[in-house]
Amino acid sequence: MLAAAHTEPSHAARTGAAPMAPVTDSEVRVKDIADLEGVRENQLVGYGLVVGLNGTGDKLDNAVFTRESLVGMLERLGVNTRDQIAKLETKNVAAVMVTAGLPAFARTGSRIDVQVSAIGDATNLSGGTLLVTPLMAADGEVYAVAQGAVTTGAVAAKGAGGSVTRNVPTSGKIANGANVEREVNFALDSRHDVNLALRNPDLTTARRIEAAITLALGPGIARATDPRTVALKLEGRDVVASLADIEDLRVQPDAPAIVVIDEASGTIVMGANVRISTVAIAQGNLTIRVSEAPEVSQPGPFSNGTTKVVPRSTISVDTQNDHKLGMLNGAPTLRDLVASLNALGVGPRDLISILQAIKAAGALQADLEVR
Repeated sequence: MLAAAHTEPSHAARTGAAPMAPVTDSEVRVKDIADLEGVRENQLVGYGLVVGLNGTGDKLDNAVFTRESLVGMLERLGVNTRDQIAKLETKNVAAVMVTAGLPAFARTGSRIDVQVSAIGDATNLSGGTLLVTPLMAADGEVYAVAQGAVTTGAVAAKGAGGSVTRNVPTSGKIANGANVEREVNFALDSRHDVNLALRNPDLTTARRIEAAITLALGPGIARATDPRTVALKLEGRDVVASLADIEDLRVQPDAPAIVVIDEASGTIVMGANVRISTVAIAQGNLTIRVSEAPEVSQPGPFSNGTTKVVPRSTISVDTQNDHKLGMLNGAPTLRDLVASLNALGVGPRDLISILQAIKAAGALQADLEVR
């Protein structure tokens, strides 16, 4: 069965929730770090045709599915082209896949945005119109119907000697392009057992959410069952109002110490809890430069010699002796750690190697994740 999506905005101000302690800069709302379990949007997909293209559609000789879809659509409209299918040469039609997300608690008649992407050899969907396309969910049922003008936000121009393309002209959107035809049955107000699912699982954060809910609404309502889940018992309460109050509660999330390294881009991201024990570091590379400057040797006048090219090579070796052994003291805060690493005077690429070496030495008190 399909699931629903997020709840409505909080009503804590008008429901008289218990007063909370003063908010600090590091505290966030529960709604920003946790979702209601089973409450989400559902993915929809459909196959359709975009018409009205300016000669940038599929080549019907190559895209057999586009040809068959065009013939089938015309037959449904009372136009028989089956006998003339071999003569169809239009380049103004493109086969596309249409995708959308069905929001939580979407009601029949509401509208949603759709994404349109070419699947044939069409080169540009700008200016096209998507014809009526049913959108189905994973259960095979139609939940929405899409139709409308496609906007790509792309610019494509081509001349005899070159072409210019900005963005992707074979993918576009239709704002409010689909009508919801079927609702997802999800009675939130009748569910007395609800779970909060943390987006970043952490036992400490789950316990802090439990404590905040207990302080605001009383004992026996919340219980952290694992690093990702906080179970709520709302029997005898207004479920929607209680969830709205809980969403507005503020807690200070905790996170494990981790260093994320993206070697492809040279990006390094550290968490606030990363610490490095006192360690000595010497960083430097042996650099050898070889430069060639060949010279031409001319024979003397009236001699029998020949002109020759004489190689001239210059070799220099830089051992970077000026790079001394440096001390990296144990850093109590992320600010001190960054300042200490910057004091080494190395770039991001070298810093990646340094962090990996510090981890191998056992001085990096954090997980090192290399992507």
